[in-house]
Amino acid sequence: LAAAGKPDIKANKKASDHSSEKERRQNKALPKRSKRRPHKAVVIDREAKVSYPADELPADAEFKGYEAVVVQDLVIKTDNIRFLKEKWYSPSPRRAYIASLPSGYTGQFGPTVRSLVVALYYAGGMSEPKIIDFVEQMGINLSKGIVSAWLSRQTARWEQEADAILVAGLGSSDWQHIDETGTRVDGVNHYCHILCNPFYTAYATRLRKDRLTVISVLQNSEQPVYLFDEQTANWLTRIGVPRWAQRQIATWPQAILLTEEQVAALLAGELSTRLNDQQVARIREAGALTAYYAQERYPVVPILVSDDAPQFRHLTAVQMLCWVHEGRHYKKLSPQVAYHQQILAAVLTQFWVFYHKLQAYRAAPDPEQATLLRSQFDSIFSQTTDYDQLNDRLAKTLAHKEKLLVVLDYPEVPLHNNPAELGARQRVRKRDVSFGPRSETGRRAWDAFMTVAETAKKLEVSFYQYVWDRVSQANAMPALADIIRARGQPATA
Repeated sequence: LAAAGKPDIKANKKASDHSSEKERRQNKALPKRSKRRPHKAVVIDREAKVSYPADELPADAEFKGYEAVVVQDLVIKTDNIRFLKEKWYSPSPRRAYIASLPSGYTGQFGPTVRSLVVALYYAGGMSEPKIIDFVEQMGINLSKGIVSAWLSRQTARWEQEADAILVAGLGSSDWQHIDETGTRVDGVNHYCHILCNPFYTAYATRLRKDRLTVISVLQNSEQPVYLFDEQTANWLTRIGVPRWAQRQIATWPQAILLTEEQVAALLAGELSTRLNDQQVARIREAGALTAYYAQERYPVVPILVSDDAPQFRHLTAVQMLCWVHEGRHYKKLSPQVAYHQQILAAVLTQFWVFYHKLQAYRAAPDPEQATLLRSQFDSIFSQTTDYDQLNDRLAKTLAHKEKLLVVLDYPEVPLHNNPAELGARQRVRKRDVSFGPRSETGRRAWDAFMTVAETAKKLEVSFYQYVWDRVSQANAMPALADIIRARGQPATA
């Protein structure tokens, strides 16, 4: 037998830290940390009086009332019910009449255990086997099939909730954060797109992450839809489609929604032979953008806060680039010469001092200060140093001037894309525990439940209580979408 040989196992490499959070926060006045984090107001469920032993009191002791002490606890016990449903039979129609279970009780499990399983999986970060083990220790017998059905198949109601959250969230502010992270669906690489602002976080897992997919995500569509009219010419020119191709596209059916198959048929022929794949993709994107701006179901995003990935360009009237992400490009430079290291350190200091000036401007906008900041931006990022790689990076930042200084015209817009990255981190943690959904229904369930869970957290609503309210059919709690509409106030629309 031939020797098996030494296995090719790569050594662990220490991950490079390109985070810019330390620099972003270093000049920020942070409040003194308390050893105990602040707690929300405790809801009192019951009150109990505690008496002092009478035989231990002095004879002259006088009653002075009560001293209140709040103790928090949970009641974890089974509540198994044997329902005795009345059964009647009528000979005339030859039919039996059986009483229905109370509202919220379906199958063999009540609303509490069903809500708990959902909350532990999507908000608690537990895996299905661990959830089953935990619940069984409490005295409830659960099967894998039942848990899987609760988590990934019986989700139509939650998909509607997630869609309503997206509609309300898109209309709640003039800017939206966007980012994406990987998610494997049944072993196939997909991308989870995250849309958010201070009022909500929405998840949409798709097979691709190109611009066409992002357009679909903005209107919660699985497949892109297309529209060609007089507005399409503006998109075609902006994206760079040749004039002769624009004239041919103008002869296509106008002001009619077209499917992917119909557009593919229109693109076949001269356009597909004379244009390259990128140009054909630009035509599709122009048609999808026209349809996006024409529809009225989902509010059109005025300002998009993102990194500088190409799929986020040309989508909105204004694009704000993340300053923290821009700073990471500088952190990734690794000069070996001490002189170059000093130059890079000096430029990074200028970078973050300027960043904090922008933060101060957001707090107190002033036209004269805006003019001064634009001039300072040019001075910092048009400088030439003795470090060539740094000069290239400075030139790229200078080219992004308009997108990095959006805040001077719209002070309400954040300077960084951290909310979307925090939303992506939640998907990463979920992915680490459960790897990924195993079907298309599971994919939709992950997106819907995570949208509801993360939005509830932002709105300071208990995800468990919200799920219980819906599962039990009590429907006493206001919809998260209604809360968003009540709190969101777009400034410029």
